[in-house]
Amino acid sequence: MNYLLLLFALPVATIIIASILETVLKSPIAVALLAFAIYLIVAFAAFDASFLVYVILYTILALVAAVITRVILNFINDNDDDDDICSIIENGNTSNISMQSTNCGCGSNNRYYRYR
Repeated sequence: MNYLLLLFALPVATIIIASILETVLKSPIAVALLAFAIYLIVAFAAFDASFLVYVILYTILALVAAVITRVILNFINDNDDDDDICSIIENGNTSNISMQSTNCGCGSNNRYYRYR
């Protein structure tokens, strides 16, 4: 086995793919299980049984990368101003402000929200 592949290329690829899959699947456990399944197939198709240790390590790495991606995406989405506007509308607290039509991302494309 090539140690450059095992210690650099596969971990970096695992982190990148886990981050992309987390944005699509929105489940760190599903990302880790998918990584485990893929690496398990690769272990028996291309490598020997000693690669199983790396399969477990890469699965844990995929889980950690997916969780970190989830935390970063939640932090970014929590700082979005549109969410505050949408929650004001959904709670019915819309007084003393003018109406404007827009897509605020609350589920419907034609929601109205108000500016102060």
